[in-house]
Amino acid sequence: MERDELECFLILAEELHFGRTAVRMRLSRARVSQLVQRLERRLGAPLFERTSRTVVLTELGARFRADVEPHHRAIEQALARTAAAARGFGGTLRVGFSAPFTGEIAMRAVDALRAEHPELAVEICEMSFNDPYAQLRDRYYDVLLMELPVREDDLAKSPTILTEARMLAVAAAHPYAARPWLTMEDLPGASLIGIDGDIPDYRRALQAPRRTPAGLPVPAGPDVSSLQEALMFVAADKGALLTAAHTGTYHARPGVAHVPVVDAEPVRYGLVWRAGENTAAVDAFAALAAAEAAARTTALTTTALTSVA
Repeated sequence: MERDELECFLILAEELHFGRTAVRMRLSRARVSQLVQRLERRLGAPLFERTSRTVVLTELGARFRADVEPHHRAIEQALARTAAAARGFGGTLRVGFSAPFTGEIAMRAVDALRAEHPELAVEICEMSFNDPYAQLRDRYYDVLLMELPVREDDLAKSPTILTEARMLAVAAAHPYAARPWLTMEDLPGASLIGIDGDIPDYRRALQAPRRTPAGLPVPAGPDVSSLQEALMFVAADKGALLTAAHTGTYHARPGVAHVPVVDAEPVRYGLVWRAGENTAAVDAFAALAAAEAAARTTALTTTALTSVA
């Protein structure tokens, strides 16, 4: 039995109309009739009862449809999955994000990716706080939406898709809490909390610099393995945390104040994946995440301008 015979039979069994079947198959009505007749000769019995006004399945035709339709659907699905895998949209894409702020953007991008490619399974989860690269290298994730820079030779990255200001989280009782803003030269007045983990030096220098731009030493506070642990130390006035602006909104807690550091290098975010493994799925997610980040930036800018007006 030819594949076009089977497809023609199943479409005609659904439409019960030769004209609509011909349109769906992009064939002539005569060709549809020819395929059905050829299949009926092959099986040795009519599958449809035809009149000038109606087309209905015979009892044998209904039974044949019930037998073959699930198998035909399974074959079509297998073909679609295989073609998707060949294009890079098969299997599972594992997405990591560094914080709830980036998680919102990643989730919207994941929803859009699932809608565009329902054949692709996508998993999303918050990445490790104190070991940003190990899970990516171990293939726990395929792509991360995280803070830049990334200077590892075995990892590739997108351009910056989003930025935000840095703030200093201090105890509500700390003198800096009453200040409207700070500069990097104010950092010696606080002990900066560091990260206890496999963090490259260039990331440590952004998270907890040991000197100000003018060369003044900055005291070191405790090292932590999670953001919540860091904020606990801050609330107890055991150190200060140089962090992204969103932390004050997403992780607000009693006893902690967040003060802008006006001349600090902004926090930059981008996509990171294993070098040489930017599959079609990774590329599609990266494009959608960049679009979501741009939309969020536009919305925030519009809101700020409206507030000023």
